Amino acid sequence: MKLSDFNYELPKNLLAEFPSENRDESRLMVIDRKNQTIKHHEFKDLINFFDEQDVLILNNTKVFPARLFGNKEKTGARIEVFLLRELNKEQRLWDVLVDPARKIRIGNKLYFGDDDSLVAEVIDNTTSRGRTLRFLFDGTYEQFRSKLSGLGETPLPKYIKREPTPEDKERYQTIYAKNEGAVAAPTAGLHFSKHLLKRMEIKGVNIAEITLHVGLGTFSPVEVEDLSKHKMDSEELIISQKAVDIVNDSIRKKRRICAVGTTVMRGLESSVSSMNTLKTYNGWTHKFIFPPHDFAIANSMVTNFHTPKSTLLMMVSAFAGSELIKEAYNLAIKEKYNFYSYGDAMLIL
Repeated sequence: MKLSDFNYELPKNLLAEFPSENRDESRLMVIDRKNQTIKHHEFKDLINFFDEQDVLILNNTKVFPARLFGNKEKTGARIEVFLLRELNKEQRLWDVLVDPARKIRIGNKLYFGDDDSLVAEVIDNTTSRGRTLRFLFDGTYEQFRSKLSGLGETPLPKYIKREPTPEDKERYQTIYAKNEGAVAAPTAGLHFSKHLLKRMEIKGVNIAEITLHVGLGTFSPVEVEDLSKHKMDSEELIISQKAVDIVNDSIRKKRRICAVGTTVMRGLESSVSSMNTLKTYNGWTHKFIFPPHDFAIANSMVTNFHTPKSTLLMMVSAFAGSELIKEAYNLAIKEKYNFYSYGDAMLIL
């Protein structure tokens, strides 16, 4: 399959700038692969598609406030710094993106906060837009991280043009987020409310958690027509023995196993044994899933509606079938579903 196979035109008014009023009251399109049917529900109806001993697999990564604004020394130019990855805890080294990139050179200093109490020095140019910064800060590591969090903003996706609000701090985070390290939310999970998860547990649905720290590579544009030549950025993945036991028990019992989001699906497919069961994992994955692909672990998934030509759309197409996904997206546009991170959801059975 080629990049151009995953293009579509989305009316701008369907791009969700804000979340739904209540997490579990977004719309839910339900796609049945076996019967080739598409039906419309509310997200809280999700519970009706699961029975006792089925399993939901969640990504418990937590988004940190990764977007900072600083001023360049001498000129005072306003520079956006997007924290990507901590490289060295002791030396306060970080991989970052800077904007505008053309203004930043090795040796430049950036000042953050009203009192300039946090300073960073550019020590490397890693990519055309990327840099390595060393933060200069008098204090403990905990104080330094607290300072970063205090200065940082919720890293809403670039296509959301408005300024972040206090509400975004809560809503651009799943209710089960635990392990800080993501620069973007695993958005399929944003639809779960505490009430819905509790109802699932009472019904006997098992919950397994993995951690995949979502990086900006998830949203990096694919720039090659031949998909086999695209390289995904690496993201940190942790799958515990507890999660493995829950999932493999469900595989043995032939239960419904649902990956909540493309990040979970990518995590599961990164750690499959020769027996098509799940293995523990602690490391990095750059797994890129596009059609055709045989999925080994999950037999259902929850996902949002993704951007044209994105790796996320490619993965969903591999899971549900490209023609069925095209039909579903055309119907979603006709029925005015909300798209992207704060948009509506899809359940693929």
